[in-house]
Amino acid sequence: MANAPRSRWRHLLVPLVLLAAILFVAGGTYVALTGFDAARRTGECTAAGLGTTHSYTTERTANAALISAVAVDRGLPPRAASIALATAYQESKLQNIDYGDRDSVGLFQQRPSQDWGTAEQIMDPVYASNAFYDVLVTLDYESMEVNDAAQKVQRSGYPEAYADHETEGRIFASALTGQSGGNLVCDLEPASGPVNPQDLQAVLERQFSRSIGAGTITSSLSGTGAALGDGTAPEGAGATALVIDPHGDTARGWALANWAAAQAGDGGVVQVRYQGQAWTRSDSEQTAGAWPEAPGGDPGVIVVVVAGG
Repeated sequence: MANAPRSRWRHLLVPLVLLAAILFVAGGTYVALTGFDAARRTGECTAAGLGTTHSYTTERTANAALISAVAVDRGLPPRAASIALATAYQESKLQNIDYGDRDSVGLFQQRPSQDWGTAEQIMDPVYASNAFYDVLVTLDYESMEVNDAAQKVQRSGYPEAYADHETEGRIFASALTGQSGGNLVCDLEPASGPVNPQDLQAVLERQFSRSIGAGTITSSLSGTGAALGDGTAPEGAGATALVIDPHGDTARGWALANWAAAQAGDGGVVQVRYQGQAWTRSDSEQTAGAWPEAPGGDPGVIVVVVAGG
């Protein structure tokens, strides 16, 4: 009889081991399923055009948006932005780096010794973009090949290299200058909030300074529910949204809408709505070139919803 308790425990051991195995498998399956969506997020933004798509990291996308914003702000055609984007990718891979060949720095690897400005000025991406366009507009660039126009501005030791980035330059320029509607989508993790929409408004005012000064673009802050019109807010939304008014210029409106989506990486944007369409951060199934319908609010303004707490 002394072995009876031990025998009973042996009989219980097998069911307990089986139960533990089942719980382990179930737990692993749950983690795999719930973590799948997060794991598949690429951390990139994609634009569509010319029968294909191209993706950049959020850092490169934000810089592409800035370069394109300066072109839009100056009233330059999309061709100018295409040339600038192909150039900046070849020179710096669209990164604002503080080093390069000899004294080259910045997005366009401009050199203080060649009268592009001081190193500090060139490291300001808005300054550098304007400096590039200042030279570009002295050329008959609209009738030139992208590579040839870029080389005329840059005077590079690799005069044919810019052509390698013409396709993606044209695709992103089309999206970011508003020529292809709701185009740009970013596949990102949930935003870590809260985000102050005034910070994004300050970025807007700096990158579109001429348009803001002329009153062709205005912006304001509004309650998110009121701005969206239907009272519903996307997942992770803050209480206050940035509302941008392009004053009836639809191409400019789409440029601003895609620009706002491009700020999602650093700016904590969770949704952008314009013309009854929207890019939504939590929707991992959206495809570049086709923002889905999202009725509500004033379709003539861009509503930029940022992350809440």
